[in-house]
Amino acid sequence: MNRTLVAGCAAVATMDDAGTELRNASILVEDGVVAWVGAGEPPAPLREGAQVVDGTGCVAIPGLVNTHHHLYQVLTRARAQESGLFGWLTELYPVWAGLDAEWVGAAAGAGLAELALSGCSTAADHHYVFPAGRGDLLAAEIEAARAIGMRIHATRGSMDLGASRGGLPPDVVTQETDVVLAETEQAVSAWHDPAPGAMVRIGIAPCSPFSASDPLMRESAALARHLGVRLHTHIAETADEEAFCLERFGCRPVDLLERQDFLGDDVWLAHAVHLSDGDIAKLAASGTAVAHCPTSNLRLGSGMARVRELVDAGVPVGLGVDGSASNDGGHMLGEARQALMVARGRGGPAAMTAREALRLGTRGGAACLGRDDLGAIEPGRRADIALFDVTGLATAGIEADPVAGIVLAWPQRVRHLLVEGRVVVRDGQLANVDETSLAARGHRVAARIAATGAAGTVALHGEGGR
Repeated sequence: MNRTLVAGCAAVATMDDAGTELRNASILVEDGVVAWVGAGEPPAPLREGAQVVDGTGCVAIPGLVNTHHHLYQVLTRARAQESGLFGWLTELYPVWAGLDAEWVGAAAGAGLAELALSGCSTAADHHYVFPAGRGDLLAAEIEAARAIGMRIHATRGSMDLGASRGGLPPDVVTQETDVVLAETEQAVSAWHDPAPGAMVRIGIAPCSPFSASDPLMRESAALARHLGVRLHTHIAETADEEAFCLERFGCRPVDLLERQDFLGDDVWLAHAVHLSDGDIAKLAASGTAVAHCPTSNLRLGSGMARVRELVDAGVPVGLGVDGSASNDGGHMLGEARQALMVARGRGGPAAMTAREALRLGTRGGAACLGRDDLGAIEPGRRADIALFDVTGLATAGIEADPVAGIVLAWPQRVRHLLVEGRVVVRDGQLANVDETSLAARGHRVAARIAATGAAGTVALHGEGGR
């Protein structure tokens, strides 16, 4: 039996159902699972032979769960700086048409490492750009996650509605519907692990109802249910999308998803910024979850999601950093802080507490991904634990409430991160890969992308979402 003792934490915020918090506490891990958590240390027989991770001066929380990302975008940051979603996509789609496995591997390595260093243990990636003949792009990001030691939910995205058919993306990054479905089923067969504690899972994720045809949306939903995997897409991100949906389909975006059998407790939706009361009621009644991406929504000027109303209605809500081309960063603790600030910007200072923001990033994220084995530090849950040092300059003064303090103070690099009980970050450094090498590779490939520019001249027309 492999044992690890996370010893002497200043505080442990368990995020269990009762919201239990402990001071001067320790956590015992056995074979990747939390076996004991409590004040002081576990009885001597339980900790015998345990590897010790020093939690002195740290607040321990469950590993943060990122519910929406586009890892390939890490190497195209700082583009379309004053554009909204439509203009941003118009500028970037021709660049992304140059994607290959080297690009995706380098981007995923940099992006996942950035997430790990922010305390994130699990990341859901939405990859929907598959130019022909560019290698196994999903395999490239899964291998990056394995090297770092993180859990990944790699969703096999898709687009079949290219510019020649009135869609937004260039035809070169779209695929025929039957090809999408066949390759998606192959990806699930090759990679998906449904077992508790799984390090790799696959979801099915047509990009949006505006770059994926109605048949692709419907057949993707049917395939996900047939294979027993989760379903994901973008929806209700901008006001323009709502107007487009009303004009083309005669209904609001959430109503369209309902028609396509794309709501349910096996579905989580990215953004969901522009929702009516009726939309929120439909999400709640169906058990559909939402990935809230506050920084991306602000960066693109898309608006502020109604998170308070969603949570109060019983909709599961998690946090996502979204693509690093529409966020320019990937700090999950920072995203929790941003969610707090956005909620208060909409609804005043009592609209969300620091602990509620942490809960979005832990239990909420686990719920989005259908992971009842993650999201809390309690016996029986998988041992994904992030420890944040509260002894430095940025946290001087949070002694009265260190748990709230790690959200309210400026977000820092995690001191230690355990995933499945294994150390992924130790003393602020990646334990399994070299950060300098990942950064150098990312810069080298990004320089190639910048030098190449757009992959040919591509005519873009149409309206709608991603």
